[in-house]
Amino acid sequence: MSPYKRSFLELALDANALKFGEFTLKSGRVSPYFFNASAFSSGRQLQILGRCYRDAIADCGVEFDGLFGPAYKGIPLASSVAVAFADEGNDYPVSFNRKEVKDHGEGGTLLGAPLKGRILAIDDVVTAGTAVRESVDFIENQGASLCAFCVAVDRQERGQEGSGSALAELSETFQLVPISIVTLDDILAFAADDPRVADDVAPRIEAYRAQYGAL
Repeated sequence: MSPYKRSFLELALDANALKFGEFTLKSGRVSPYFFNASAFSSGRQLQILGRCYRDAIADCGVEFDGLFGPAYKGIPLASSVAVAFADEGNDYPVSFNRKEVKDHGEGGTLLGAPLKGRILAIDDVVTAGTAVRESVDFIENQGASLCAFCVAVDRQERGQEGSGSALAELSETFQLVPISIVTLDDILAFAADDPRVADDVAPRIEAYRAQYGAL
């Protein structure tokens, strides 16, 4: 397992961002694990998280001109990634959006840098793909293009349109490079080897994947 993957999973477990048990998802599926990026709530945690995103993006080799954080979880995530890249001498512009139009002050729905060129969006997970679709429209309306979408966790579950994963479907539909720090396969490998994780977790995840996993 890549060092950044292990670093992320260690961080997620320590911060209680990755939990095992029984969780009803927005889709109605009952999952044996749950990831909540909001649990990363300290400067040090965000520093490590930003580096994990950065290394996953670098590992993919995608070229881009700016970073975008979809409201609301994507805002601190994209900020942490921008700082991590700057630490290595790559100073990318970073932009965000509001979910509501501001009618005073600077107004509008765009915050941060103007959106130009090829944009890489940062978010926590992809489920129905709503954030990706909204990001595509928002970024194109600003005269730029979304070239890649990076999430922390790819659940590798079937999407809305077939047997492929939601992230793969969105990649094909919008011609995006799909990137994730870890996948469900990585979580399974980690759960099987880490003594802090109960012995029944890996079999329960395997059963869940047999029912809902992408082919």
